[in-house]
Amino acid sequence: MITMIVGEVANFVAYIYAPAVLVTPLGALSIIVSAVLAHFMLKERLRQMGILGCVSCIVGSVVIVLHAPEEHTPSSVEEVWKLATEPAFLIYVAATLSIALVLILHFEPLYGQTNILVYLGICSLMGALTVVSIKAIGIAIKLTLEGINQFKYAETWFFLSVAVVFVITQLNYLNKALDTFNTAIVSPIYYVMFTTLTIIASAIMFKDWSGQDASSITSEICGFVTVLTGTIILHMTREEEQPSATGTVSWFDGDRSKGREETHFITLDNSDYFD
Repeated sequence: MITMIVGEVANFVAYIYAPAVLVTPLGALSIIVSAVLAHFMLKERLRQMGILGCVSCIVGSVVIVLHAPEEHTPSSVEEVWKLATEPAFLIYVAATLSIALVLILHFEPLYGQTNILVYLGICSLMGALTVVSIKAIGIAIKLTLEGINQFKYAETWFFLSVAVVFVITQLNYLNKALDTFNTAIVSPIYYVMFTTLTIIASAIMFKDWSGQDASSITSEICGFVTVLTGTIILHMTREEEQPSATGTVSWFDGDRSKGREETHFITLDNSDYFD
């Protein structure tokens, strides 16, 4: 638990110093570490396709790092607010919230229990806006620690409020998705949708790709697709835990004159219960 908290804090700090187009895809590296540690510590089998997934994630991450854009950190929360209120990003926010509301009010009651994209669509849409808000909060904290108080501005508290509301909404629907569908299916689909929408939101608001040539942008997209492919392969080839082995149950019917050979036995075959 301590290491997880440290990791999340480090991830939060990374959004302050690096663009989301770089930080978000590199989150796949945690999947590789988990898979390798589970193989050696928990004796979970890492199959050949799983190894291929790990290699794909590493190759894609290296490509993204080599062609990542330079970060242009805003000098104040007010500057972040100006970026957030530009027409292009406002259109994106309006479209995102509209789609999320339609999914929540119309599609969730009808198809939430049968279509995995409903819950994960809501999570991913909210998650992309959450990352943008968290990045703004991180910048405010960084500048405040440097002696320039940013919490005197209403914009800082607005971003904080948005982050809290969206995080709660995101976790709520993610838990619903995990309760309804198989985790092995939820994880890769959610990772793909969340990462894609986060990169789009960050590129629109912070203009991460401005100043880059077509070759660098294409390389980043190829690296991103490679990471997504490796992530999906890892999750799809994960070995599921098997139920306990076949066993027997015996009972005593009250007649002490009977020997063990006359005791009643029932054999329980787990395939009858876990198919």
